[in-house]
Amino acid sequence: MTGDRPIAIVTGSTVPGRIGLAIAARLARAGCDLIVTHRGGASPGQLDAARAAIAAASDRRAALRINAIDLSDLSAAEAWAAALARDLPRVDVLVHNAAAYQPTPPGSLSIEDAERHFRVNALAPVLLSRALAPALARSPLPARGSIVALGDIHALTHAGPPRTGYLAYAMSKAALHEAVRALARELAPRIRVNAVALGVAAFAPHEDPTFQDRYLARVPLARAGTPDDAAEAVRWLALDAAYCTGTILVADGGRSLT
Repeated sequence: MTGDRPIAIVTGSTVPGRIGLAIAARLARAGCDLIVTHRGGASPGQLDAARAAIAAASDRRAALRINAIDLSDLSAAEAWAAALARDLPRVDVLVHNAAAYQPTPPGSLSIEDAERHFRVNALAPVLLSRALAPALARSPLPARGSIVALGDIHALTHAGPPRTGYLAYAMSKAALHEAVRALARELAPRIRVNAVALGVAAFAPHEDPTFQDRYLARVPLARAGTPDDAAEAVRWLALDAAYCTGTILVADGGRSLT
């Protein structure tokens, strides 16, 4: 990575068919070099598929680095980000896509589950943003350095009711939304901080098909979103939305209207 092209960092972005890899591919197509992460344990085939998707999106022009980072280890994650800020020629975009998302009904919620959701979904994005802020503030892009987080309409009071059975996830995503608003003020004017609050852009593998049908019946656009829908919203906020900061963009097919 020479610094001739913008450099984007996307966490949790190596799984084919999922939002993170779609975001990485969309940013590569827009002209960015990429640093992408996975939690660890990804198979060689999965990583090869991620490399191929990003290469195909950018006509093989994008430089790519893949790092294994466990965002629940906050000290290690922050040290990794600080090293990037120190060693890279530039940093232009940081996308907080990685997330913990497991059922945590109140009756069976453990302290460990709650803490892990907060570490991955809220604290890690804040610490990575802090560590990379000096580099993002030096971005030469007209729209300036940009941070985009992936939120959830069901953790936004005005957009959707909380989902039952996901207490730790809902609390941690609500904290992330407020962190976006706070960081937007703290890091202005050199860095913009925004979020995309999704409805459904890809159902999780464990989601019950009956739940999926009930959910989609309340979406005015009559379909689930796609990873590409989410990726385009992120790309716009990251690279084009020069006068947006502190914005939480709802991308839910109209679900929050019903």
